[in-house]
Amino acid sequence: MKTSWIAVFGLATVACSGVGDSYGSPASASDITGTLFVANKRGASLSRLDLASGEETHRATTCENPHELTVSPDDTLVMVACYSGRTVEAYRTADLSRAYQADLGASARVHSAVWLDDDRIVAGAEGRGSLVEMEPQEDGTFALTEIGSGGDGPHMVAVNDAGDTAWGTFIPAGSVVRYDLVTNEEALRIHVGEDIEALALSPDGSTVWVGSNSANTVYRLDARTLEVQAAIPVGEVPIRIAAHPGGQYVVSSNFGSGDLSVIDTASNEVVRTIPVSGSQDAAQVTLVFNEDGSRLYAAETGDDVIAEVDFETGEVLRRLPAGPGGDGLAVID
Repeated sequence: MKTSWIAVFGLATVACSGVGDSYGSPASASDITGTLFVANKRGASLSRLDLASGEETHRATTCENPHELTVSPDDTLVMVACYSGRTVEAYRTADLSRAYQADLGASARVHSAVWLDDDRIVAGAEGRGSLVEMEPQEDGTFALTEIGSGGDGPHMVAVNDAGDTAWGTFIPAGSVVRYDLVTNEEALRIHVGEDIEALALSPDGSTVWVGSNSANTVYRLDARTLEVQAAIPVGEVPIRIAAHPGGQYVVSSNFGSGDLSVIDTASNEVVRTIPVSGSQDAAQVTLVFNEDGSRLYAAETGDDVIAEVDFETGEVLRRLPAGPGGDGLAVID
């Protein structure tokens, strides 16, 4: 089912408070620059961290239960997915002042969204059982196109660079879906395993990687046919997957064992395990690479910190402070 309508932004301001090999070059904390954004799901807030100092520079109040983050193509805005509501919210990356809010409809419960290079945004409306494509209009609104309706919608979402295909994972059904963003239709749905949540797309768009939380397995799928090409045992509860920018590796964030499993994409084998906390008490969830793949950021949601990991050495360089329940992450170099 396809539905189109126009979303109007709710404009508001929010007060901000100060508070070499294929792995990538090794880093020391003193050499690191850039900005890290953290969605604090228990704190209903968004944090901005300066990576040079390791300090939080701003914090903005957001919707309840903010989850995944995505950044605009020009790096000026960061968008928060509102998992307990019906909206997405955009904040200015410079100071976390609120730019706008867009409403995706009753019971949307957006967990994940992706901001594309042409300024479209693709969001999973999990509570509405749909995928929503948001296209900017000249009058400052978005035209929304909803694909599918009813049942469960995608929890995690990925979109290829061409912007013509999206994928989503459905945890209760253990399924993966491919969407055609040209025809605005669900193109293919397959059952992969139990509790399928984590999702990552290879940089070349040819491979989809998904994880089973209960089977402790990462599956490699053909992006077009969704055929399972490999099943790879990893650490306990691989709740997130991140693809290295160079394409040689994918890494699972293992909630249950508090570590990272590094998969060689040529051999489909785990070639390294990187200890982080070593415990599920840290509630390690979201995982992102920086732009050149030299560092990984792992949200230790239970401890309200973000572990900064040197990808070549596996060393935890620092633990950066976040708000309560820091989970969704985005990095600007």
